[in-house]
Amino acid sequence: MIAWIERQIPKLVLAPSFIAALIFVYGFIGWTAWVSLTKSKLMPRYDIVGLVQYEKLFRSPRWDTALDNLFIFGGLFCAISMLLGLILAILLDQKIRTEGVLRTIYLYPMALSLIVTGTAWRWILNPGLGIEATARKWGFSDFTFDWLVNPDMAIYTVVIAAVWQASGFVMALFLAGLRSVEEEIIRAAQVDGIPLWRIYTSIIIPSMAPVFLSAFIVLAHLAIKSFDLVIALTGGGPGYATDLPATYMYAMAFSRGNIGQAASSAMIMMMVIFAIVVPYLYSELRGKKDA
Repeated sequence: MIAWIERQIPKLVLAPSFIAALIFVYGFIGWTAWVSLTKSKLMPRYDIVGLVQYEKLFRSPRWDTALDNLFIFGGLFCAISMLLGLILAILLDQKIRTEGVLRTIYLYPMALSLIVTGTAWRWILNPGLGIEATARKWGFSDFTFDWLVNPDMAIYTVVIAAVWQASGFVMALFLAGLRSVEEEIIRAAQVDGIPLWRIYTSIIIPSMAPVFLSAFIVLAHLAIKSFDLVIALTGGGPGYATDLPATYMYAMAFSRGNIGQAASSAMIMMMVIFAIVVPYLYSELRGKKDA
């Protein structure tokens, strides 16, 4: 009897966490999915009417803007962060003396919250306080850098701040991948007279495909759920020029009193994340099983 109780102790310890996750994660996901199929406005309704909210969602010009911004922001954010992170990782891989200091400097932005990052870059990019004002004080009276208040360019300020925040993290991933390559392979290539740049482009970087995939999954997930950075940096403006799906969902739920629209946009975001993450997890688990 005592032995049976001892075997059940781990299950009893984990049971509250499992029940809490079941209720507060999957339960609320199910509730959101249900509400997205109703005509809920300020208060939720539970009479299912079908895909009416999704039809309204994809007819909304603001949602179209949010999706366009997501493609622009997500594409540039992932591409630039991975390129910059790879370059920084290669530079640090040269075993320079100040590697520890530089690595800390590159990783420092990840220690800041996105609210702090957004606020800092809002000051830097503000035409009356930041780069433009400083350049004009230095005598460049015709200098203009008003991206933050320009509806056509404001989304690119979000890209700048997000890349600054995430490139150090990507650098750490790539540096770990570079250090995992066996030195015997590199030495053999050097003995054969292959130049260093060719070693990286033909041997080392191609062998890091899993690291590239992992970095892309993480960055894509961050891009899709981006909210606090946009709120702190642009507030979704000018107008709704920098709206992303997460800010659209927030506006519908708490500013417009349209819970049905908020729920439908949340479900679309979740489906996009699942479409990216689930195949990756499946391939990883299948690879481990085959191994």
